[in-house]
Amino acid sequence: MRINKYISETGIYPRRETNRLIAAGRITINGKVCTPGAGVEPGDTVAVDGITVTPDREERVYLALNKPVGITCTAARHVEGNIVDYINYPSRIFAVGRLDKHSEGLILLTNDGSIVNRMMRSEHSHEKEYRVSVDKPVTEDFLAEMSAGVDILETRTKPCLTRRISDQEFMIILTQGLNLQIRRMCKALGYRVLRLERIRIMHITLSGLPQGQWRRLTEEELAELHARLED
Repeated sequence: MRINKYISETGIYPRRETNRLIAAGRITINGKVCTPGAGVEPGDTVAVDGITVTPDREERVYLALNKPVGITCTAARHVEGNIVDYINYPSRIFAVGRLDKHSEGLILLTNDGSIVNRMMRSEHSHEKEYRVSVDKPVTEDFLAEMSAGVDILETRTKPCLTRRISDQEFMIILTQGLNLQIRRMCKALGYRVLRLERIRIMHITLSGLPQGQWRRLTEEELAELHARLED
């Protein structure tokens, strides 16, 4: 097995980071600094910065859930309505990011720790799309202010895309994930959110997934997900 694949299967480092580690001479095979493209044979000892690493052979799980209102995105089993008990999957999984208890829609769950940080880093600008219902008419001024950025949590939100859907409903696409961001943005502009549904994360959508149900990501979705995260 090539060293890049071996290291990526540990779930600690993605392949691109592995290349940097190799170039820096930080990866060894049987005590010798390895070269790009080096192979790992059964019985070899691979170490990063002197610490032995081994591939995680646990089957990777990638799920999409259409979360209903009332479910909390936590793995803490003592929390009533926690998402882990709700899914009741036979092996350990955890949510990628959060969707607050009073919101609904798409949430991803996995046991692959290597993808979580890469998906969550705001500088990667991964899109998340939402449908939002509010308590009064959606105006062009309101949409323009939301799009330009709103002052919340002692910062200004990143510019985003918005579109009016109906009199009191709009679409918004974010590339960051501040705590209760959409609700806080609306409140700052004098609106109250009545319903908040996430319908897309990157290229993965809710299409055809009933509320309260989950499905496995398709091979095509996974291939594109990993390709985007490598980029």
